Amino acid sequence: MLIDTYGRVATDLRVSLTDRCNLRCMYCMPEEGLQWLAKPDLLTDDEIVRLIDIAVRLLGIEEVRFTGGEPLLRPGLAGIVERVASLAPRPQTSLTTNGIGLKRTASALKAAGLDRVNVSLDTLRPDVFKTLTRRDRHKDVIEGLFAAREAGLTPVKVNAVLMPGMNDDEAPDLLAWALEHEYELRFIEQMPLDAQHGWKREGMVTAGDILASLRTRFDLTPEGADERGSAPAERWLVNGGPQRVGVIASVTRPFCAACDRTRLTADGQIRTCLFAAEETDLRTALRSGAPDEEIARIWRLAMWGKKAGAGLDDPSFVQPDRPMSAIGG
Repeated sequence: MLIDTYGRVATDLRVSLTDRCNLRCMYCMPEEGLQWLAKPDLLTDDEIVRLIDIAVRLLGIEEVRFTGGEPLLRPGLAGIVERVASLAPRPQTSLTTNGIGLKRTASALKAAGLDRVNVSLDTLRPDVFKTLTRRDRHKDVIEGLFAAREAGLTPVKVNAVLMPGMNDDEAPDLLAWALEHEYELRFIEQMPLDAQHGWKREGMVTAGDILASLRTRFDLTPEGADERGSAPAERWLVNGGPQRVGVIASVTRPFCAACDRTRLTADGQIRTCLFAAEETDLRTALRSGAPDEEIARIWRLAMWGKKAGAGLDDPSFVQPDRPMSAIGG
């Protein structure tokens, strides 16, 4: 079991498979990209599967989410998914992606054992997409979403970040479109995880702003805390249901008290929080021949030291050195 001093138990593992990405989203990384991790620093396929096996078999992990960077850029992704889906007990498996490569990979990932996907799409307007991501790939994402739904990677969830002066007027249109195509839309407040350290609380589009905009066209009924559990998204029934919309308000409505996540970076570091300044190295123990029980012990110790919250409301908060692209969403 992965438990911390506040009694929270981690059952959800987020695994970053690569720090590389084929987009350059304004809220994540600079246009010129970043200094990528050297290949020898990255975990191999066998190392990733072994660590996930330890997490599932010895530490009580029940869900595994593959992230990046962009995880579809990882060679051998389908093989990793297949091996993880074959573990006992079998964890639920999902993938967070920008959707660009889903059209060609969705069916193979489903056949390998992937259960569902989260796809990032911030706008319905191709020109705005090009500005936000610095790439002209809007059509590819739309086609990837369709392929995921057709392959049965459901529920297909769409993640959207609204930026002031860019797409902050699109919330109702995005929701109407998601309802039409049977995707579950979730808005995410912009978080201080950009490589440029350009995030500013002032002027950010908040959960309150998003809900106010949605209510100009839709009737929203809170789903309630019992239904939410440890999920990061607060959800509302749209026009009485059954379809829903979610808002992940990491900044203005933090949900740290119910957090059940632990994170493994592409280079083998454990992060107990997306905003953590500290990491715990598993790669060295793994490559020095440590047995599974010793690696599990290191992981438990890291989890025991997890802080009460992200500290975003603390004036002394220091943005993590690693951008979101390097530690997974």
